[in-house]
Amino acid sequence: MDEPIRAVLFDFDGLIVDTESVGYETWRELFAEHGHVLPIEVYAQVVGTDFNQAYDPRRDLEERTGISFDWEEVEILRRAREAEIHEGMHLLPGVMDRLEEARALGIPCAVASSSPLSWVGMWMDRLQLRPYFHHLTTVDDTGKVKPDPSLFLHAAAKLGVDPAQVLVFEDSLNGLRAAMAGGMRCIVCPGPLTHHLDFAGAWRRVASLAEVSLAEISNIDSAAA
Repeated sequence: MDEPIRAVLFDFDGLIVDTESVGYETWRELFAEHGHVLPIEVYAQVVGTDFNQAYDPRRDLEERTGISFDWEEVEILRRAREAEIHEGMHLLPGVMDRLEEARALGIPCAVASSSPLSWVGMWMDRLQLRPYFHHLTTVDDTGKVKPDPSLFLHAAAKLGVDPAQVLVFEDSLNGLRAAMAGGMRCIVCPGPLTHHLDFAGAWRRVASLAEVSLAEISNIDSAAA
């Protein structure tokens, strides 16, 4: 029987705001400038984590073009393009509903993100979301990124909740794997970059967080327990 839900952990990129698609778009544009196509299915390998041995678009582009890029200079231009696209971005559907619902039910929430605190904190302030979260766990806290479970375990510990009583909201396969490795239930809400993936092992899969009811889930689990 499932434990009752005592806390909710939110991924950030791609789950609260679709920054993942923006990141992909800037890399897609860069590849196109050099006559190459960057398929979503290829880039999706790093959604929810960081560039690694499995896939690094920098390495990929250099191998395709035979060019050694000045990545520090390229990154300045790419980040400027990201910032341009970010202007006017809003919360994804259902995010505020679930945060308000969790507050009404007395369920504490935290962010657990593979991104650095400087990035997550900036967005929290821009979107005025800090009051809804008891803690922001980022790669700065653990030094590890998903699919390693340390981010979720750290956030759960900060909330004083057993992993079995935690519900995770994620959009990426790396996030799902991290939640499962941490012994937590995970509702997956795939975005444009991850909807094609197989999320076997997810507790549920939804098109948006607007389809989720924490009240119903909590009642079901409390009755089952």
